[in-house]
Amino acid sequence: MRAAQTRTSPPLALAALAIGAFAIGTGEFVIMGLLPDVAGGLSVDVPSAGHLISAYALGVVVGAPLLIAASNRFPRKAVLIGLMAAYAVFNVVSALAPSYDLLVVGRFMAGLPHGAFFGIGAVVAGSLVAPDRRARAMARMFAGLTLANVAGVPVSTLLGQQVGWRWVFAVVGLIGALAATAVALYVPDVRPADGPVRLSRELRALGRRPVWMALLVATVGGAGLFATYSYITPMLTDVAGFSPTEVTGLLALFGIGMTVGNLLGARLADSATLPTIYGGLAAEAVLALVFVPALQNQLTTILVLFAFAVTTFTVVPSVQLRIIAGAGDAPNLASGANQAAFNVANALGAALGGVAISAGFGVASPNVVAAGLAVAGLAIAVVAGRSDRRAEARASARDADLAPAAA
Repeated sequence: MRAAQTRTSPPLALAALAIGAFAIGTGEFVIMGLLPDVAGGLSVDVPSAGHLISAYALGVVVGAPLLIAASNRFPRKAVLIGLMAAYAVFNVVSALAPSYDLLVVGRFMAGLPHGAFFGIGAVVAGSLVAPDRRARAMARMFAGLTLANVAGVPVSTLLGQQVGWRWVFAVVGLIGALAATAVALYVPDVRPADGPVRLSRELRALGRRPVWMALLVATVGGAGLFATYSYITPMLTDVAGFSPTEVTGLLALFGIGMTVGNLLGARLADSATLPTIYGGLAAEAVLALVFVPALQNQLTTILVLFAFAVTTFTVVPSVQLRIIAGAGDAPNLASGANQAAFNVANALGAALGGVAISAGFGVASPNVVAAGLAVAGLAIAVVAGRSDRRAEARASARDADLAPAAA
């Protein structure tokens, strides 16, 4: 891909994309801390309010492939602006929704641009720098998502508790509008060197073995994160004995760990993609198991909580880079599919963790589920690595067979 002539710089362009990621991260996760407020405001119970989370996730899964496919022939910059503008509008629609049913629709609509923005934005971010720095560039964009969990979600939760949840969605809409403006000002018009990529080529790229194997790793391994994270609040209060006020700070600490892991993983991914995935998933499995006894002491809870957050997000840049590299010259749909996989992981991890609790194994039992999912993700990654080595060996053998003929 090539960038059109522009006076902007990669750091400013990546910062603009990161603002968009910050808006999306805040809008996606803040509702988890405001469910009782939303439920009370709309006169529904908390489980019904929880369907708003599912509606958003469904929007991501549906919107990522559809919007990327529909926008395939349009300039990438214009698409990014349109996606972020739509995200801003649908969050304002959510803020103004007069009933529960209309809010469900608003959350579904807000989820639609999510995956497409991240998918296309990651490809654009990687194209702005040298090939050996692509993972770090993409990580700078995704830093906005992790920073949302450090600052955006806690601050927005406090805002919602003080002045009402509707104001939170309005503020997210404002941040989305600022992000759309920043993209318009600072992101160059990146275009494929040989013109728009055909949708048929994007679909073929999505079916390549390295791509769908990486998507499986993202889904299964990522579900381990959500098996624990979905139930982290009751673990911290009911088992570790922290107060609800202290939990807010611990969630911010978890966000800091995600940020550290994202940056660390980006530095490792450019030179050691598969080893980073192997090491991160293995460490995630161990820490998830250690978290069960660690919850009996508040100091060990804090230490393991932070380390778990670091390891889970160390894997993310390598998986994203592997998907884009595997897709070759048609990366947009595959990159967006990774966001859909991440949201399927969210639903899968939360569901399986809930099954463990419902079966009577205790509030800490989702950590055991998380360990099992991390091991399963590691097994898939190992199979993918072996497949790569066999493909490389076959390619080397073909080259050796052709060499005498060429001579």
